[in-house]
Amino acid sequence: MRPLTIVRGDATSPQAKGPKVIAHICNDLGGWGKGFVVAISDRWPEPERDFRAWHRGRAGNDFGLGATRLVQVRPDTWVANMIGQHGMKTGSKGPPIRYDAVQRCLDALAGPVIELGASVHMPRIGCGLAGGTWSRIEPIVVAALCERDVRVTVYDFD
Repeated sequence: MRPLTIVRGDATSPQAKGPKVIAHICNDLGGWGKGFVVAISDRWPEPERDFRAWHRGRAGNDFGLGATRLVQVRPDTWVANMIGQHGMKTGSKGPPIRYDAVQRCLDALAGPVIELGASVHMPRIGCGLAGGTWSRIEPIVVAALCERDVRVTVYDFD
């Protein structure tokens, strides 16, 4: 098992050699425009374009909670759009994070990451606008990725 590494920095600029996957949480409403996705869109147009097309075609594809799509943005870098958030607002029904969906997303991500020989880079997924807690997300990340010998770096933005 590889340990989870937490560093200060920008998850959209992974500090690693070799293939890299930048993983983040998306909502199931097709919304893109707040939070970490803004930083992604500032660097590359492809993840947002793919997410919006995926959402538009949702009647005929797997778009929904627990689904993951890899979008290549450079020869050695992919962005994983992972749908782990139901809706966008915290209300009487609690935060929009869906921990079971995050688990399914990361489990689905593990296979392609291992095939690519890639490391995974992320902010503290699900803990911003999705309203999740790191104490619940971290064990999911460890079980899905670190325990499968995937190198994972979590970035706390300066």
